[in-house]
Amino acid sequence: MTHRYRLGIDVGGTFTDGILINEDTGGTRIVKVPSTPGDPSVGFLAAVERILREAGIGAADVGYLVHGTTVATNAIIEGKLAPAGFITTEGFRDMLEIQRQIRPSLYDLLFEKPRPLAPRYLCFGIPERLDASGSVVTPLDEQAVARAAETLRKEGVESLGVCYLHAYRNPEHERRTREIVHEVFPEAAVSLSSEVAPEFREYFRASTTLVNAGVRPVVERYLSSIEARLRDAGFKGQLLVMQSSGGVLTFEAARTKPVFMVESGPAAGVIVSAHLGEVLGFDNILSFDMGGTTAKTGLVEQGAPGITKEYEVGAAARAEHGAKGAGYPIRTPVIDLVEIGAGGGSIAWVDSGGVLRVGPRSAGADPAPACYGKGGTEPTITDANLVLKRLDPDHFLGGEMRLDEDAAWRAIEEKCAGPLGLDVVAVALGIVEIANSAMVGALRRISIQRGHDPRDFTLVAFGGAGPVHANRLAAELDIPAVLVPMSPGTTSAMGLLVTDIKHDYSATLIQRTDALDPEQVDRLYRGMEERGRKALLAEGMGHAGIGFERHVDMRYVGQSYELSIPLDDGGAGGALQSMLRKFHAEHERAYGFAAPEEPVEFVTLRLTAVGNIAKPKLRELPRGDGDAAAARRSVRQVYFAEAGGFVDCPSYDRYRLPAGGAVEGPAIVEEIDSTTVIHPGFHAGVDRFGNLLIRPAR
Repeated sequence: MTHRYRLGIDVGGTFTDGILINEDTGGTRIVKVPSTPGDPSVGFLAAVERILREAGIGAADVGYLVHGTTVATNAIIEGKLAPAGFITTEGFRDMLEIQRQIRPSLYDLLFEKPRPLAPRYLCFGIPERLDASGSVVTPLDEQAVARAAETLRKEGVESLGVCYLHAYRNPEHERRTREIVHEVFPEAAVSLSSEVAPEFREYFRASTTLVNAGVRPVVERYLSSIEARLRDAGFKGQLLVMQSSGGVLTFEAARTKPVFMVESGPAAGVIVSAHLGEVLGFDNILSFDMGGTTAKTGLVEQGAPGITKEYEVGAAARAEHGAKGAGYPIRTPVIDLVEIGAGGGSIAWVDSGGVLRVGPRSAGADPAPACYGKGGTEPTITDANLVLKRLDPDHFLGGEMRLDEDAAWRAIEEKCAGPLGLDVVAVALGIVEIANSAMVGALRRISIQRGHDPRDFTLVAFGGAGPVHANRLAAELDIPAVLVPMSPGTTSAMGLLVTDIKHDYSATLIQRTDALDPEQVDRLYRGMEERGRKALLAEGMGHAGIGFERHVDMRYVGQSYELSIPLDDGGAGGALQSMLRKFHAEHERAYGFAAPEEPVEFVTLRLTAVGNIAKPKLRELPRGDGDAAAARRSVRQVYFAEAGGFVDCPSYDRYRLPAGGAVEGPAIVEEIDSTTVIHPGFHAGVDRFGNLLIRPAR
């Protein structure tokens, strides 16, 4: 009998992870191969080939493959967007130059705005005008559109974005513009603001559309290359890609709307955290994903990941995530993440003032940390953990890669300890603690600064380096428990396989709640639902597997920012009082105050069309006697600051830990793709699925 398998491939900055699930048995197989930053598809295909070979199956046995990728984000960060043109309403061609008045650092006189997404000579103002209701004030000048398209063709652009004023109300001028452009310049990829981000606020809509236009040829080439090679290898299943909001898109949909997948990789980690929480009974979760290049934190409240529409992409935005005005705003749903440059490969260095610093620069996959023996000479967090003996040089990646302890020691001594005049071990501890401090800051930003108390949450730690640091972070923030899933190094890849197909739609409707037209609201929602149902049916979903989630962006009249509130069943009319109560409560939580006596208005209607996919089951461990002693591998000296230095520390083979087993700290738990460090004063229990739950010792 031929088994049906699901395959998830997550391309990270240092490693490309693969996870293969047998749909019949729930059995999993994992693989990690070095990423290939020059061409991510090489690492992707290497992971696919290896995991299929090791499983002894063919590509035809895989039912569907889901891919998490940073190719769109990397194109923006590295400035490798395709040449794009911009068509807008006459008088507004400088929109991309002007951008916004805000800046990320108020008193930074040397701050430079991000480079415009399209240079001014490739921006064209077309005589046309719609009013705020969508009525035509000035008809579209079709000959001006044709002239602009001809000029863009001669200039060699590959793609262009169209953003007319108030096109979110009436898309006819934009659609006609695309028809004209295709007549004059048929090879151009045209992105319309009314399709990509049909919302008010012209610059945000234009920015989202231009980001889509710029990454579209890059993503199209990447996905087409992967698809062609997979089909040649005999793969006949469905190809899906993770999107920023936590759903998956077909390759076909991702080719036309790649802006929806700019945070494709990191989103999977938050989704799998929510899935684990649902299965294990934890409603409130802080996800902590520390890989080789970055550390990412997300928040799940009452089983639902936080979603934001206030998101920026770009090099500066990556360095200081969330700094408004540092990057290009995009108005598509993105899982709310705080990301910092603190991964296992983050480089430690001494600045001009003689202060030890860590990151944001990373050794990545090439040249990699010094201890990898690939020619790297810069000390990294991984090197520091090796010097502190928290990593076993002989059991890294299950013994597949031997770590060079001498190279790690030498790198820290030459680059940091020597210049500082300090002991190598003391500096290694300093590197780890500085990184921990940065990660505690990230966890504070995603929780406390969003109005949440971390003491009410469980920390789910994964990524190759996450479980090494998680116990210390939880202790710092008084988080009561740390959950370390099986195979944490490939947990993000698992997240690709536990999510549903999703399409997001929005419609601007600015109306006060005391003058709301419920029929208009329902009519707009029904229209979006029809588009969503049509898209999901075209992608092979059955009617029974299709569902819809409605949200409304609401604000007090006069405000310029909104909060997203779920719309209860029963339509806008019956649910209005309930929604107002939820809005006031959410405003109180988010901003510290509410004003129930003030008038409230709807701003944007949002709909998510969901195609439900059967979730793979977690595999249960066989029942044992609960004695962890048989899993003990060895005892070695490991450095813990709270113990005053190196202390005897047993190491355990995670695959031999039984359900119901307990491990007392200090202890190290090792597996192929990660190492879990349990500090003195803590203990870890093993649940029936093999997850480790670390709590303070009683």
